[in-house]
Amino acid sequence: MIRVEGAAVCYDRRPVLEDVTLSVRADEFAGVVGPSGSGKTTLLRLLLGTVRPHRGTITRRPGTAVGYVPQLETVNWNFPVTVAECVLMARRPRWWPWASPAERAEVAAVLERLNIGGLARRHIRELSGGQQQRMFIARALIRRPRLLLMDEPTSGVDVASRHDMLHLLAELNAAGTAILLTTHDLNGVAAHLPRLVALNRTVVAAGPPAEVIRREVLERTFGAPMEVMQHLGMPVVLDGQPGGTGRATA
Repeated sequence: MIRVEGAAVCYDRRPVLEDVTLSVRADEFAGVVGPSGSGKTTLLRLLLGTVRPHRGTITRRPGTAVGYVPQLETVNWNFPVTVAECVLMARRPRWWPWASPAERAEVAAVLERLNIGGLARRHIRELSGGQQQRMFIARALIRRPRLLLMDEPTSGVDVASRHDMLHLLAELNAAGTAILLTTHDLNGVAAHLPRLVALNRTVVAAGPPAEVIRREVLERTFGAPMEVMQHLGMPVVLDGQPGGTGRATA
């Protein structure tokens, strides 16, 4: 669907991404992990097309529509808009006073699909963290994307909401939407995804969690000692020095 080869991105001559090579498949369901400042958000913007590489190439399959779900922390939750209006704005600007019956029906359908149909008339600041994420997924889906890019979709939500979000994304993926998300949650999110990309300015490793959530890969990615153990057949990352008692990371 999208192929990036040898891409580099700089902000004010400061390199953020260097020599990034990555393919996003039509059936993709993957997570990008890495420390703060590793270029995760910039990688999403590169795939979205709002950032252009200073070097390298990016090739998109013709007709590939891409949706984007931003971090919740970047949203002005006091903006005077309801849930339905926020989703509709992805199709029409808010100053446009009329929406067709077909557009309103489409908004209602996508909200129902994400189990927030009853919140359509509620102000966006009245939503829980999980509901806010579903609203922005609805806003992205209303454009019928083939690829959904999500920046830290489980940040700030509780364990139950995180679990529901992963199930929702798996259902969307099974229905034909490719998904690439960033996450700092190695155990709660990354370990449960089919594919991971470890990023620190460049791609350190990519593959199934068992191949990426490994001590040597994580230490190269995060630049700090890591310990990984196996629990019920899944990798679990511990804080602390290798060989120490440690605790599971969030």
